Amino acid sequence: HFIKFPWAEKVHGTFGAMNSGEGVFGFVGLFVVSGFLELAWRESDDREPGNFGDPLGFNQYNADMRLKEISNGRMAMISMLAIFVAEVASGKDAMEQFGLSALPRVVASRG
Repeated sequence: HFIKFPWAEKVHGTFGAMNSGEGVFGFVGLFVVSGFLELAWRESDDREPGNFGDPLGFNQYNADMRLKEISNGRMAMISMLAIFVAEVASGKDAMEQFGLSALPRVVASRG
Protein backbone atom coordinates (compact mmCIF):
# COMPACT_ATOMS: atom_id res chain seq x y z
CA HIS A 1 0.00 0.00 0.00
CA PHE A 2 2.43 2.63 1.08
CA ILE A 3 5.50 0.92 -0.35
CA LYS A 4 5.31 -1.21 -3.48
CA PHE A 5 7.92 -2.57 -5.79
CA PRO A 6 7.97 -0.57 -9.03
CA TRP A 7 7.12 -3.68 -11.06
CA ALA A 8 4.12 -4.54 -8.84
CA GLU A 9 2.17 -1.30 -8.65
CA LYS A 10 -0.95 -2.80 -10.26
CA VAL A 11 -1.17 -5.77 -7.89
CA HIS A 12 -4.18 -5.56 -5.58
CA GLY A 13 -5.04 -7.55 -2.49
CA THR A 14 -3.91 -10.88 -1.20
CA PHE A 15 -5.78 -13.23 -3.49
CA GLY A 16 -5.93 -10.77 -6.38
CA ALA A 17 -2.15 -10.82 -6.60
CA MET A 18 -2.20 -14.18 -8.37
CA ASN A 19 -4.46 -12.75 -11.10
CA SER A 20 -1.68 -10.61 -12.52
CA GLY A 21 1.67 -11.42 -14.06
CA GLU A 22 3.46 -9.21 -11.55
CA GLY A 23 1.91 -11.07 -8.63
CA VAL A 24 2.88 -14.44 -10.07
CA PHE A 25 6.43 -13.15 -10.61
CA GLY A 26 6.62 -12.07 -6.96
CA PHE A 27 5.23 -15.40 -5.80
CA VAL A 28 7.82 -17.34 -7.78
CA GLY A 29 10.55 -15.16 -6.25
CA LEU A 30 9.29 -15.82 -2.72
CA PHE A 31 9.02 -19.53 -3.50
CA VAL A 32 12.64 -19.69 -4.66
CA VAL A 33 13.93 -17.78 -1.62
CA SER A 34 11.88 -20.00 0.72
CA GLY A 35 13.26 -23.12 -0.95
CA PHE A 36 16.81 -21.84 -0.52
CA LEU A 37 16.23 -21.11 3.18
CA GLU A 38 14.73 -24.58 3.68
CA LEU A 39 17.88 -26.10 2.24
CA ALA A 40 20.16 -23.81 4.27
CA TRP A 41 18.83 -24.92 7.67
CA ARG A 42 19.05 -28.62 8.19
CA GLU A 43 17.60 -30.55 11.08
CA SER A 44 19.97 -32.52 13.25
CA ASP A 45 19.18 -35.75 15.01
CA ASP A 46 20.23 -34.43 18.44
CA ARG A 47 17.53 -31.70 18.47
CA GLU A 48 13.76 -31.75 18.30
CA PRO A 49 12.03 -30.05 15.32
CA GLY A 50 12.06 -26.27 15.57
CA ASN A 51 14.95 -26.19 18.03
CA PHE A 52 17.35 -23.53 16.78
CA GLY A 53 18.89 -23.15 20.21
CA ASP A 54 19.76 -19.71 21.53
CA PRO A 55 21.49 -18.01 18.58
CA LEU A 56 21.78 -14.58 20.23
CA GLY A 57 22.94 -15.90 23.60
CA PHE A 58 20.09 -14.43 25.68
CA ASN A 59 19.73 -17.71 27.62
CA GLN A 60 15.99 -17.78 26.91
CA TYR A 61 15.66 -21.19 25.31
CA ASN A 62 13.67 -23.01 27.96
CA ALA A 63 10.31 -24.81 28.22
CA ASP A 64 8.40 -21.63 29.08
CA MET A 65 9.78 -19.70 26.10
CA ARG A 66 9.10 -22.61 23.72
CA LEU A 67 5.47 -22.70 24.91
CA LYS A 68 5.17 -18.94 24.34
CA GLU A 69 6.59 -19.31 20.82
CA ILE A 70 4.16 -22.10 19.95
CA SER A 71 1.24 -20.07 21.30
CA ASN A 72 2.39 -17.01 19.36
CA GLY A 73 2.61 -19.04 16.15
CA ARG A 74 -0.86 -20.46 16.65
CA MET A 75 -2.32 -17.00 17.25
CA ALA A 76 -0.61 -15.68 14.13
CA MET A 77 -2.07 -18.50 12.01
CA ILE A 78 -5.59 -17.89 13.35
CA SER A 79 -5.22 -14.14 12.76
CA MET A 80 -4.13 -14.66 9.16
CA LEU A 81 -7.06 -17.00 8.57
CA ALA A 82 -9.43 -14.31 9.90
CA ILE A 83 -7.87 -11.69 7.60
CA PHE A 84 -8.26 -14.02 4.61
CA VAL A 85 -11.92 -14.73 5.44
CA ALA A 86 -12.62 -11.02 5.88
CA GLU A 87 -10.97 -10.27 2.53
CA VAL A 88 -13.08 -12.86 0.75
CA ALA A 89 -16.24 -11.51 2.41
CA SER A 90 -15.56 -7.79 1.94
CA GLY A 91 -13.27 -7.58 -1.09
CA LYS A 92 -10.84 -5.41 0.90
CA ASP A 93 -7.33 -6.53 1.73
CA ALA A 94 -5.90 -6.39 5.26
CA MET A 95 -4.74 -2.77 5.16
CA GLU A 96 -8.04 -1.56 3.71
CA GLN A 97 -9.96 -3.46 6.40
CA PHE A 98 -8.16 -1.41 9.05
CA GLY A 99 -8.87 1.81 7.16
CA LEU A 100 -5.26 2.24 6.09
CA SER A 101 -5.66 2.35 2.34
CA ALA A 102 -2.93 3.86 0.23
CA LEU A 103 -2.67 7.60 0.00
CA PRO A 104 -3.57 8.99 -3.42
CA ARG A 105 -0.64 9.86 -5.60
CA VAL A 106 -0.19 13.55 -6.15
CA VAL A 107 1.36 14.61 -9.42
CA ALA A 108 3.16 17.91 -9.13
CA SER A 109 2.45 20.20 -12.03
CA ARG A 110 5.20 22.51 -13.11
CA GLY A 111 4.05 25.62 -14.69
